[in-house]
Amino acid sequence: MKGLFFITSNKGKAVESKELFSKSGIDVVQKNLGYPEIKANTLDEVAFFGAEFVKNKIDQPFFLEDAGLFIDALNGFPGVYSAYVFHSIGCKGILKLMKDVENRNATFRSVIAYCETGKEPVIIIGECKGAISEKEIGKNGFGYDPIFIPKGQKRTFAQMETDEKNKFSHRGKSLHKLLDFFKRR
Repeated sequence: MKGLFFITSNKGKAVESKELFSKSGIDVVQKNLGYPEIKANTLDEVAFFGAEFVKNKIDQPFFLEDAGLFIDALNGFPGVYSAYVFHSIGCKGILKLMKDVENRNATFRSVIAYCETGKEPVIIIGECKGAISEKEIGKNGFGYDPIFIPKGQKRTFAQMETDEKNKFSHRGKSLHKLLDFFKRR
């Protein structure tokens, strides 16, 4: 596969996928088409709906990705509303909600919808268990990276270079599963 469109406006996501896929000889091309993000209960529903919308506008293979941070002590919040919450209150707001909370366990989830012309989208899921830090740490990455420490690690995603983050992250896992999907075909 020569070129694969990644439908996203998020440059950070595009950088992560380009770095990972380039090692397999796949050129990922960021395409900011925009698509409606429905109000839904799961990331799967959001990604599937987005792919169904985009497949009518593009005639070559593409994928899109929706991700969410699910914090145990907050009953899974912000979850499917992670992007909205990040733009509203950011990492500082999440840390304020977590003040004096002992259970800092959280899960980052990534759902990729991959689609080829004339076919139904394929859903691929990646997860990373971890914890919310006590404060923002690190300058790399984007979004909630400065407050998320993957399980078994001592540093936040924002303290890791892209290549290292891709080994642990929810998105790295879903992207690896997408690569495996390509290899099995």
